[in-house]
Amino acid sequence: MPQKHDDDYWSVLRMLEWATEYFKKKHVPDPRHSIEWLLADVLGCKRLDLYLQYERPLSPDELDRIRPLVKRRADHEPLQYITGSTNFMGCHIEVNPSVLIPRIETEQLVELLLESTSDLEHSPVTLLDIGSGSGCIPIAIKKFRPAWTCHGIDISGDALSLSEKNAAANDVDIQFDKGDLFNLDQVSKPSRGWDIIISNPPYIGPEEKPSLEKQVTDYEPGLALFHDNPLDVYRPILSYAQQENASLFLELNDQLADQILKLSTGYFPAAKLKADLDKNPRFLLAGLTT
Repeated sequence: MPQKHDDDYWSVLRMLEWATEYFKKKHVPDPRHSIEWLLADVLGCKRLDLYLQYERPLSPDELDRIRPLVKRRADHEPLQYITGSTNFMGCHIEVNPSVLIPRIETEQLVELLLESTSDLEHSPVTLLDIGSGSGCIPIAIKKFRPAWTCHGIDISGDALSLSEKNAAANDVDIQFDKGDLFNLDQVSKPSRGWDIIISNPPYIGPEEKPSLEKQVTDYEPGLALFHDNPLDVYRPILSYAQQENASLFLELNDQLADQILKLSTGYFPAAKLKADLDKNPRFLLAGLTT
């Protein structure tokens, strides 16, 4: 990283090129994307706008601000934790190491729910998100379905604090409560019960951990990612959704999708799998929507 005593000319282009090569040497995933993300954050612009100002000089203050961010990324810290936020379905979501970083697959889960419930857009639907983390799922759903009553539960108090902050920042009314997916009968619920349950639970087994990137295993909360037996995570959710006669939308470990489908048909005979954009069996739909 250029030091403070460097007085040579650092343009946007030079920083992009230098940091890309630096990140490659450090084996950072998506090196070009990484410096674009960080530089756009420091300059307060969109990533694409960087290409309209290639020759723009970086001030000493901007260099001082980018320097520690580049160092953190070189240590494989996730970009979203470095800048403190990400975009999810058009919502600005703050994130920190107490919550999982929202993935594109989870956006697809929300899109699938919205497509499947278009006829219920103006109905008084009650929805529960199990393991809400940053709150991104119910926040996005409430944005698109303002007539619905959305709730979220999580076992982490830090996650709940952040989700409440995110709901307020996105100007949506959502109730977040502490709750354990293995004790769902203890969850407070509306008098009419739940119409829809959605969840992206911890579904990665310990045997998969060595194959994951350092930015995941070293920084994101293991409680939200891993379980010794992921199938055991789905059983209580399936049972609770059946008990509530609720429609169910689940994100899956695609390596276990067939096993999860087999398990789910004991509760919802018409349950079915849906593929993500990469054609992997990523989602399970069950209940009234099927």
